[in-house]
Amino acid sequence: MNYFRNLIITARCYSTAKQAKPIKQVDPRRIFKVYRFDGILTKGAPQMKNYDLDVSTCGKMVLDALIKIKDMDPTLAFRRSCREGICGSCAVNLQGKNCLACITEIPPDKKITIYPIPHMYVIRDLVVDMTHFFNGYDSIRPYLIRHDRQKKLGSYQYAQSVDDNNKMVGLYECVLCACCSTSCPSYWWNGRRFLGPATLLHAYRWIIDSRDQDSEARLYDLKDDFAVYRCHTIMNCTLACPKGLAPHVHIAQLKKLISRLTKKPQPGIDTMQFSNTQT
Repeated sequence: MNYFRNLIITARCYSTAKQAKPIKQVDPRRIFKVYRFDGILTKGAPQMKNYDLDVSTCGKMVLDALIKIKDMDPTLAFRRSCREGICGSCAVNLQGKNCLACITEIPPDKKITIYPIPHMYVIRDLVVDMTHFFNGYDSIRPYLIRHDRQKKLGSYQYAQSVDDNNKMVGLYECVLCACCSTSCPSYWWNGRRFLGPATLLHAYRWIIDSRDQDSEARLYDLKDDFAVYRCHTIMNCTLACPKGLAPHVHIAQLKKLISRLTKKPQPGIDTMQFSNTQT
């Protein structure tokens, strides 16, 4: 018995020793190839500029590296704000994939390329013009619309059941960074009329909100050959989303609502049940 017990202990020790492989040390010195462009009003052409950086001297995220590079070269321009993946300002194209620089770790590659998010007009360096993107977002009326207001808006709470609120999980987390839309080939090809994954995700969010009373008008506005139906479920949007959302799933549900294959369900509770309560 002792023989078998010792044999098992030896086997376990050998297995542990075999699994405990030494961690491969990665050279902290990296070469960052960053897109540089002074803007369309200048005569200069876009170029890639190399920066040799020891990443052990900065934080672990790509944004930390960009801030360190800006200390080396104050002329570098990029957007940033919250550093927590909430504002969506620091979207860039890293190693060919869209991401938020503040929540993306510096890759272990020796050479790291950073471009602005694709198929957007570049204002300067990594800063792109988001006007067209936000014009599309504004067109869906991204706010609650009520037609039966009895009192001044904000004077009472519109009630919503837990189940109705759960329907918006995976929708309201979108931070409008445009990582999904700028990775979508349909948005590249039909950007003037196709609203793109981010905007359509928010359109669906407001349409299914049990407190909103303008769903029919919203669906009518989207009943267009291009606005929604240029989505071919390529699913680049889902792969690119830094928040882990799935826009293609909700766009499919939106198509069903537009084509009358499904209907918006009735609210789970009376939305106006707190209308007589002063806040």
